[in-house]
Amino acid sequence: MTATRTALVSGANRGIGFEIVRQLARLGVLAVIGARDPEDGAKAAEKLQSEGLEVPVVALDVDREDSAAEAVADVKRLYGRLDILVNNAAILIDEPGGFNASFFDLKSDTVRRTMETNLLGPIRLIQAALPLMREQDYGRIVNVSSIAGQLAEMGSGYPAYRMSKTALNALTRLTASEIGPGDIKVNSMCPGWVRTDMGGANAERTVEEGADTAVWLATLPEDGPTGGFFRDRKPLAW
Repeated sequence: MTATRTALVSGANRGIGFEIVRQLARLGVLAVIGARDPEDGAKAAEKLQSEGLEVPVVALDVDREDSAAEAVADVKRLYGRLDILVNNAAILIDEPGGFNASFFDLKSDTVRRTMETNLLGPIRLIQAALPLMREQDYGRIVNVSSIAGQLAEMGSGYPAYRMSKTALNALTRLTASEIGPGDIKVNSMCPGWVRTDMGGANAERTVEEGADTAVWLATLPEDGPTGGFFRDRKPLAW
């Protein structure tokens, strides 16, 4: 992987997204922080600069269709290409009952807001980025999902979040199928339960561990998989 590759990572000013940017930059990728608040993005970039990593920032609010298109256009204008898209930005709305929140108490507004960020956000970015990738005949799209959305192991709790990640996995399969064979790869991954603002201090995994599979998928060789769901670089059942 060389510096000729350019990546855009959404929700990258903290947590797993920040670590994905860090690991990509260490591999020589021009990794761009996509942040809803440019000031937060700039602070994140400063942290990486202190490690000797030059990381640019673009404003990106995945809840806004114009923002997604503008962020991709900014990357193309500034750097000439977009090779890697990591759809990391996501929300988990704290519902009554917390992890044990019941589907039967679920508010439609919670579903609407969750899908706006966790599903429509990636759709907007993929639709904006794909024309560039097709021009280049190269692309890597990584959707940061969760086993919470895994149909094979579906449980209860946080129903809006679970459904959004199931839908994100469906988007992965649909996009990969429509693109077809070639050097544009689309995959989902599960970072696991990671110590972040969302995961909490008691989570079992570090951000380094959580980011690893996303970075692997973002830098797949030409013969790498597409249309898959992975954790720890191994396939998961849908």
